Amino acid sequence: MVDKRDVIRVLEELAVLRELKGENPFKVRAFQNAARALQGVSEDLNTLVERKELTKIKGIGQSIAEVIEEVVRTGKSQELEALKAKIPGGLLEMLKIPGMGPKKVKAVWEKLGITTIGELEYACQENRLVDLEGFGSRTQEKILKGIELLRKYSERHLISEAREIAETIFQRLKERPEIIRLEIAGSLRRWKETIKDIDILASARDEHRQVLMDFFASLPEVESIIAKGTTKTSVVLVNGINVDLRIVSNQQFPYALHYFTGSKEHNIAMREYARKHGLKMNEYGLFRNETENIPCQNEAEIFQKLGMQYIPPELRENMGEIEAALKGKIPRLVEWDDIQGMIHVHSHHSDGANSIAEMAQATRELGYHYLVISDHSRSAQYANGLTEERIVAQHREIDELNRQFTNFRILKSIECDILPDGSMDFPDEVLATFDLVIASIHSRFKMTEEEATARILKAMENPYVTIIGHPTGRLLLGREGYPLNLRKILEHAARLGVAIELNANPHRLDLDWRWLREAKRLGVKIAIGPDAHQVEGLKDMRYGVGIARKGWLEKSDVLNCLSVEELLQFAHARRR
Repeated sequence: MVDKRDVIRVLEELAVLRELKGENPFKVRAFQNAARALQGVSEDLNTLVERKELTKIKGIGQSIAEVIEEVVRTGKSQELEALKAKIPGGLLEMLKIPGMGPKKVKAVWEKLGITTIGELEYACQENRLVDLEGFGSRTQEKILKGIELLRKYSERHLISEAREIAETIFQRLKERPEIIRLEIAGSLRRWKETIKDIDILASARDEHRQVLMDFFASLPEVESIIAKGTTKTSVVLVNGINVDLRIVSNQQFPYALHYFTGSKEHNIAMREYARKHGLKMNEYGLFRNETENIPCQNEAEIFQKLGMQYIPPELRENMGEIEAALKGKIPRLVEWDDIQGMIHVHSHHSDGANSIAEMAQATRELGYHYLVISDHSRSAQYANGLTEERIVAQHREIDELNRQFTNFRILKSIECDILPDGSMDFPDEVLATFDLVIASIHSRFKMTEEEATARILKAMENPYVTIIGHPTGRLLLGREGYPLNLRKILEHAARLGVAIELNANPHRLDLDWRWLREAKRLGVKIAIGPDAHQVEGLKDMRYGVGIARKGWLEKSDVLNCLSVEELLQFAHARRR
């Protein structure tokens, strides 16, 4: 069955291919707007198609409704197939290069006959883009760096893409009666922000292994089989991710789970620790005198037999977790249930797809107690940033909604642009009307480390700034963050009582988990924000919590674990 994401992808591809063909920009924008409109639709598309109600959705006209209906009913779009037949496939690959939008791709295709990334790279090396209108030497240099970046990440996938399909496969396997125990292992279990492949570990009786491997290899998510056996089968999924399924005996399962969870560095350090204490440790067991296995029912018992506190999978990177476990100093990591509210959410007042009421209702249904609406400020014209007049109207709407709620509250916030000189996009008298302020950079990324750092340091000096949003501006697998002296920024945040965001959008996950532990050491509060632009985006909080755990954060380190009253006290303390 076709789901909403498939339809959105078709609409987005139609917009891109129409732009590459040079079609009317209004038609291109219509498909882009329709794709965005669908993101905010909670009703089942099949039902809307059956009832002929697609055109009731704002932004979807009759012609686009017919495209959506075709995709829902047949699983494909004839128009999309026809466009793909006319346009070289390599052009779509070129769009993945940072800085190469449809207009630039169209230009190199039409003016230079370039249809692949390899041809583009060669043309850059030959300086053929220098005199091309709209390019120049600097753009050519950026394209070369973009190609290098694309290749660097070509074998990696966002955690969201991998985890979603891994959990689907996990659930299918879990239903099999032959399975005794089952876990997702590898870097996904450790909550790495990007992954190379998926590891799944199962235990079963020997006589059941073949039937399980046959079932796994025949799953609809599997595109091709790399290798197939009774202990390990490797496949490639339809989204290009490799998956390994390993089956071991139930007795071996705890040891294999620890081993195949990794990381490699953690495993090496654990084996060395065991060796120094006269033990042998591998995926088959924990041995005394080389062959005498020490029985363990689960991973916790393995650590216990080694004289250690249990080490959660997220921490297994050989970054001090073994030493902490030996001293009993592994923290109680933040849990999903510790989170009290949703910070950093957009509505249709700026570039969100849903109303404040819809975002509030969805937040309540997820079990949260408050919602912090943080639409864009006026400089973000591309995102329909709020003017001072529209802020007043939005605040009236929030006040009215709050009168309708019990045990839930919407807080007034803004994602205020940090201007290039470090000042805020609104004067203090406007910022004072908000409950809290998230300050973020959305422009002028090409600064030196000294300039970019000074920009954020100055922004934090403003007493109305509560949180620095997505501090490095990185886009995973797409754009490196701008250069910053993060240590200096965290130290300044600690002195001033400013929180730093862990942006939970899986394309960002910024602040990086490697810096979260330093923020914790300095006493800087971390705000986990989904940066949601539609209802579905609220669920990205799970990735933020996973990364927070990977960064050793506890409940006391996370701003969202405060009650709404405590959060307001935190924000107002800055102003005093």
